[in-house]
Amino acid sequence: MNIKKIAVLCAFAGFTLHACKQLDLPPSDAIDATKAFRNVEDVNMGVLGAYAPMTTSVIEAAAIVSDEVMLPTENTVSNTSSHRWLYNSSSGSVTSAFYEYYVTIDRANQVLAAIPDIPTDGSTQNLMKQYQGELLALRAYCHFELLRAYASSYEPDGMGVPYMTEHAVIYPPRPTVQANYDAINADLQTAKGLIPDGFTDHTRITKTAVSAIQARVALYAKQWDAAISYASEVIHAEPLAPKNDFAKIWTDESEAEVVWKLARVAGDSRIGAAFFRETGEIVLYAPAFKLIDGFGTTAQREDDIRFASYMKYDPARGASGAKSAYLVNKYAQGIVPNAPGLTSVKLFRTGEMYLIRAEAALEKDNSAGITAATQDLNALRAARIYHYVNVTFPDKQTLINAILNERYKELAFEGHRFFDLKRRNLPVERWTQDAINTSGAVKLETTAAQYCFPIPEDELFVNKNMDQNPHYGEEQK
Repeated sequence: MNIKKIAVLCAFAGFTLHACKQLDLPPSDAIDATKAFRNVEDVNMGVLGAYAPMTTSVIEAAAIVSDEVMLPTENTVSNTSSHRWLYNSSSGSVTSAFYEYYVTIDRANQVLAAIPDIPTDGSTQNLMKQYQGELLALRAYCHFELLRAYASSYEPDGMGVPYMTEHAVIYPPRPTVQANYDAINADLQTAKGLIPDGFTDHTRITKTAVSAIQARVALYAKQWDAAISYASEVIHAEPLAPKNDFAKIWTDESEAEVVWKLARVAGDSRIGAAFFRETGEIVLYAPAFKLIDGFGTTAQREDDIRFASYMKYDPARGASGAKSAYLVNKYAQGIVPNAPGLTSVKLFRTGEMYLIRAEAALEKDNSAGITAATQDLNALRAARIYHYVNVTFPDKQTLINAILNERYKELAFEGHRFFDLKRRNLPVERWTQDAINTSGAVKLETTAAQYCFPIPEDELFVNKNMDQNPHYGEEQK
């Protein structure tokens, strides 16, 4: 692996600080891009190589630190400091994603730099444009995920993350969040013009996937018109899953309403491993009673197709009181036999787009927005709940609360809840019965250091231009 991987973001992948200090040395294991990428087939391999290191670290961390899960007494084998909000800049549970995303970004940048020098003809020119578009969109997506996790806030003047557009050794300071939004949107807009309409591989970034990324970015940036427009593009292209197909999404038997997913095969890391351990059948993190209660009465849970798809109730496990009767079922089983917890990771689904469009419409226009948002919320619920009867809302705040609660249920364990609370400047509040093993971690205030994930201490050590997020303490720099 090339020591001069990205900027000064060099502490990833097990590199020692000693190696980082020697960034000025020519790498002995570098690959000459002019030799590695000589034709369209080589570029395709480079694109696949850029997708390859993407992990689920942020999804897992965001779920564990939020109010979606509780820590059962049977979990004596997993690091629980993140759930108890005891993490800091040396905690890999919340800092590892910082390097993982920059690895993908650097790989994308290296292939992008090689593309202009690769000859094409009439039969390969459009394919090369597609690859370029995928890489630009992938670069934008990874930067946005970094922004969600590590920005000091989502406001325009907040501290963002270094936006890397080339394979270079530099010591970047933190730009503003607005600068990140601008760079992300620019890459996505260019990518959208390069990816063809007919490209439909859901394991890669399609034009519809670009729209989905744009919609999510616009929601965080409070660009309401853009959020409505982009979410609508996805909704028109990928309808909501029929009720009979919804559960099959999570077992990889259906791609209904899946816009973009990370494919997983035997031997890959298992997202389910964050919530349960196959050996000994140990539940590491169980669904929070707060989330369970959000689905209503027993009869209402049975009507809601999401409940059984996302959670499993096993009274036999809970009979002794030593084990959790509930476990996360969303990632329990994919199509790979005998591989519990191994399933493709659904990064974008149409259900999210309905909720983005509803929230954006409501924030854009209080009166007309209530009508439009109510229609989208009712449409999503009707697709998920048998015997659903449309409801109305008396005012904006009641509807906002309903949308946030629907996001809590619809997107459970997908890495959104913690960031949804953050973008709304709301504390993380757990029910008392969900915090019995958290050492008092019941409410995470918006002023707490852990309300933002910390910049890794290795990065601060090497890059003296990098600032830590608020309240973590100068001693960590």
